[in-house]
Amino acid sequence: MPTLTFLLERVATPLGQMLLVTDEQGHLRAIDWQEYEDRMHLLMRRQYPKISINMQENPQKSPATQALLAYFEGDIAMIEPLQIQVVTGGTDFQREVWKALCSIPQGQTISYGELARRINRPKAVRAVGLANGANPIGIVIPCHRVIGSNASLTGYGGGLHRKQWLLNHEQRCQNKALC
Repeated sequence: MPTLTFLLERVATPLGQMLLVTDEQGHLRAIDWQEYEDRMHLLMRRQYPKISINMQENPQKSPATQALLAYFEGDIAMIEPLQIQVVTGGTDFQREVWKALCSIPQGQTISYGELARRINRPKAVRAVGLANGANPIGIVIPCHRVIGSNASLTGYGGGLHRKQWLLNHEQRCQNKALC
């Protein structure tokens, strides 16, 4: 079984301690929160089922960490996937959903139904929701921008308080004078 070495960083943010995983080439592989570390490891094993993962603590700040810290300080454009190199596992369907998430503009939201329509699978709303929930790179692949059909905040793995904060932060920082 092949082995991948991943580097784990622990980063203080306004929302609590964030866990950030990169590979040895600096590609972002996962983001989660300290209290969900066990879940993060489980999701990574599911994403890379035929690969052994060697997780090592990284004392250095990766470029991905620096970009996310800039995001939290108000430079919300720093989390665009073009700014941060990401690599995901997952199924073809999951990666299709995650790619569509990246088309949602900062500070805006869409429903799960709209996301399903955007990938030309209007009846796959539940599957889209499951793929959204399996997103390993929250914030950068902006699953927090997906809401319920009635405009309610639903389903965010880091907690609804974080989802609300992220949406408010992005809306506020679209006008840099307010950040």
